Amino acid sequence: MKKSNIFANIPSEIKEELFEDIISKDGLKIERIISKGHTTDEFEWYNQKSDEWVIVLKGEAILEFEDAEDIKLQEGDYLNITAGTKHRVSWTIQNQETVWLAIHY
Repeated sequence: MKKSNIFANIPSEIKEELFEDIISKDGLKIERIISKGHTTDEFEWYNQKSDEWVIVLKGEAILEFEDAEDIKLQEGDYLNITAGTKHRVSWTIQNQETVWLAIHY
């Protein structure tokens, strides 16, 4: 067993949004995502084949949906995004990291 910390080893400079797998096996993926002012490209949409549960552990973000209202997530807020729901990150805080935990199932 190896102990880790979700807030450890966050680079001070993040040029692109950072995606790191924590666990990935048998149709389950848990990943840490770190944003710092990053957004999804203007005309790009995530349209995943599996459900995704996300929680913002630190920071803030706004998720934009193609067919629903935008949702602002603050520390502790979580959301389940069903497979096939087109979404994108339209805003994250510029001057601090937004740390997400995402579970794809």
